[in-house]
Amino acid sequence: VFHDVVSFTPDPLPGRYYDKDTTKPVSFYFSSLEELLAWTPGMEDSFNVALEPSECRQPPLSSERPRTLLCHDMMGGYLDDKFIQGAAVHNPYCFYHWQSIDIFVYFSHHTVTIPPVGWTNAAHRHGVCVLGTFITEWKEGGRLCEAFLAGDERSYQAVADQLVLIAQFFRFDGWLINIENSLSLAAVGNMPHFLRYLTARLHEQVPRGLVLWYDSVVSSGQLKWQDELNQHNRVFFDSCDGFFTNYNWREEHLERMLGQAGQRRADVYVGVDVFARGKVVGGQFDTYKSLELIRKHGFSAALFAPGWVYECLEKKDFFQNQDKFWALLERYLPTHSICSLPFVTSFCLGMGTRRVRYGQEEAEGPWYHPSAQEIQPLFAEHRLEGAGRGWVKTHCCLADAWNGGSSLLVRGLIPREQDHVAVRLFSLQVPVPPQIFLSLVYKLEGASNVGVALELTTGDAGSCHVGSISTLNETSSRHSPRPLRVPPTKLARWVHRCSQQLRGGWVQRCYKVNLRDCLLRDLFVSFARPPGSREEESFVCRLGEVQVVDAKSLLAPLPRVQAVTVSHVRWQRATPEEEGSPARLRLGCTLHWSYLLSPIRCFRIHCCVGTGGGALGGGPSGPEQPALLGLAFVNQYRIVDLVVAAAGPSGDGRVEFLVEPVPKEGFLVPRAEWGRAALLYSMPRTDGAL
Repeated sequence: VFHDVVSFTPDPLPGRYYDKDTTKPVSFYFSSLEELLAWTPGMEDSFNVALEPSECRQPPLSSERPRTLLCHDMMGGYLDDKFIQGAAVHNPYCFYHWQSIDIFVYFSHHTVTIPPVGWTNAAHRHGVCVLGTFITEWKEGGRLCEAFLAGDERSYQAVADQLVLIAQFFRFDGWLINIENSLSLAAVGNMPHFLRYLTARLHEQVPRGLVLWYDSVVSSGQLKWQDELNQHNRVFFDSCDGFFTNYNWREEHLERMLGQAGQRRADVYVGVDVFARGKVVGGQFDTYKSLELIRKHGFSAALFAPGWVYECLEKKDFFQNQDKFWALLERYLPTHSICSLPFVTSFCLGMGTRRVRYGQEEAEGPWYHPSAQEIQPLFAEHRLEGAGRGWVKTHCCLADAWNGGSSLLVRGLIPREQDHVAVRLFSLQVPVPPQIFLSLVYKLEGASNVGVALELTTGDAGSCHVGSISTLNETSSRHSPRPLRVPPTKLARWVHRCSQQLRGGWVQRCYKVNLRDCLLRDLFVSFARPPGSREEESFVCRLGEVQVVDAKSLLAPLPRVQAVTVSHVRWQRATPEEEGSPARLRLGCTLHWSYLLSPIRCFRIHCCVGTGGGALGGGPSGPEQPALLGLAFVNQYRIVDLVVAAAGPSGDGRVEFLVEPVPKEGFLVPRAEWGRAALLYSMPRTDGAL
């Protein structure tokens, strides 16, 4: 229980970490060398820390398979994505083809671009590496480079040490180094030493850390883009993990690079400007022409600003255009495999027109929260071979959701000559534990009566060893698991909705699978024609959730949320629209708590409505019903502009905050196990009071 006396002289919050208008926590950057070198981690920085390191995926970045890098450059950066706890935004930009890329770079023209944590959380959930940007430009950039490169090693090592500390603290994976100004001979002479030191230190402190160099300055110190790796910039490639070429290349540049790259072809990221500025092979919807040549020669690709589909085309057609763009590249983008359990997704994009929980609407209105994006599938259109007309197509849809703001819509046609059609949702490389449980939540649209089921492919895992998974030569076999009718008592929290009709017409099916010495390879959803039907069967099915869970993890007890504190309290008078009887105030404060983050999907932050708080979206709640305020992905949350009743002259006002952990397995945690803290507040004593 915490006590506070209402005061309208606000406790000032550090401007770098909070939006000046709303006090919402925001992601930030550094604009100068002085800011970079002066930074030390503090409590406010913790808002911007990613939930966890990158998930395991196969093949790893260390493989020699050509990679795909996405460089996100949109209108200067730090737009709606800077709001760490989300924002109410209509039609935001959203990326969801994570299974097709290896590296995500957040780019802006600020000196030190720290990726907003929402992007890092979404990327890491898919096993994608995230890089920030260190950029210097124009005359000011030249002066900055002279300040730390033209002197002795202590200067450039101090900068490198700070860049490593930032990546380590905020839990992203490294840096793109972009020097867009000429360098003196002394500075360019030290640049390879700086890169080698930065790369070595990053590898020591950040698992799978990565430092890339952008094709700009040459070894003489001139700013002279080469559009290739050659003898003029090779020294920088040799000093770090990879080289990102400029965009105006032709096939002869690629042919020349074969000798320069040697065994490190996959470490050369050939740049493709999706806006198609300059003399490029192909951009916009012709980007595939560039990818075709890059892959022909075995290089990695760096797609710059694929947000073109959002910036330059109609916003109302964004999802259609984004799917078209990535579908055209599909044959040149090898997919990746998830290799850890639990595997759980509701297909939420981290945005929506309303917020839904387990089929029930929680709040109306648009929202955007990239950290809340869940694992996205392999978006695909599958057509049956032969003369048949059968097909299945998947795409995301905001019209309905089971949990979050969106679901996966699957449309298809079962031809007369086939009993079923299926589409692969995920590629996996997961050694099977002794027992796994699977769950599928779905809803058929319209009058269709097709059968819906999960299917798995498996391979022999006898050749697997700890820490790596070797290529399998065994023929895969496909299994249709048997539905779980009577779940074990200990799993009741997880399976309490199995085989029941749920809210909104949703259905949940649960499965138990026992496989020994196998490797999970693929996860399909299958659609079978109804018994007795011989006609073509078209269907529209909405997938709300898929889970693959190690049974043992469902038996392990969850820790309790502990030590919830309330700090940085800020009071404001209510606006005229909020005034009423009793009198009202607006409360801002920071909650902090203790909890092990590894088993957590997120935290849901509530206030107890019976104590005067207002619910997210303004919806009504019963006297004991907690009102949802928002989601947190770290052990702290900033309450902003919560409308509460003013304390009366004879007693304290009271607001109770509750912190609900949401396990990765998704089951409901009883309220008795939530964390809680109460804030008691009173008005200041007036003159003459006893």
